[in-house]
Amino acid sequence: MSDIEVVVEGDGPPVVLVHSGVADHRTWDQVAARLARTHTVIRYDLRGFGKTPPPTQGFRHRDDLADLLDGRGIERAAVIGNSLGGYISLEFATRWPHRVTHLGLLAAPVSGWQWGQDVRDYGAAEGKLLEAGDIDGALALNLDMWVRGPRREWSPELRELADQVAPAMRTSLANQTVTESFELPDDTARPSTLLHVIDAPTLVAVGDADAPDYPEIARMLADGIARARLTTIEGAGHLLPLERPDEITAEIDALLAR
Repeated sequence: MSDIEVVVEGDGPPVVLVHSGVADHRTWDQVAARLARTHTVIRYDLRGFGKTPPPTQGFRHRDDLADLLDGRGIERAAVIGNSLGGYISLEFATRWPHRVTHLGLLAAPVSGWQWGQDVRDYGAAEGKLLEAGDIDGALALNLDMWVRGPRREWSPELRELADQVAPAMRTSLANQTVTESFELPDDTARPSTLLHVIDAPTLVAVGDADAPDYPEIARMLADGIARARLTTIEGAGHLLPLERPDEITAEIDALLAR
């Protein structure tokens, strides 16, 4: 774990914030600053993201999260993730439910989902661009998909968010092929089939301007997790901590108070 970039702030019960698959730990900056007033906030860059180098051997993101906590002597923590970070949080919570005090799933995907046309078209286009080594094209595609989203037009505010996240997104895209080549397959049942083992208070949040699959997934997760509460954020897209830090912080505060 020594090669993984970790940022720890504040003091109090531990909260881990896990970033999306197109960003790094900085997308949580505003949320983390507020949570750190009352909690120990732990953020880190996944392998191949931000300042953490790509892997050189097989790995699983959920095991890295477990090792991060073990290395700090933390047995139980609140775990909150956005997008890929939400999937990692869900996988961790279904694999080790006793280690999760509170769970946050923000625009989280699930494995085995039959994706709609928007996401299928995006995935096919990204694959062609990365195969051709066109990082600039892949960056423009990802900004369009995950910052603007399929239901909105570009605005000055969204352009500003795109400028903020673009450097981290470029790094992740440059490393993506190598990172994914070392990622080991799941060795347990799909997390979406194990929702019943989660007993922690859970926040499921989604923006209604995200790709249509994500509100559907959010409803499925909220229905399957016993102590889940579903929050739909009007007009919001996919990168919720970056786009709506005030609302997300309020939702996390409410979750941690449960």
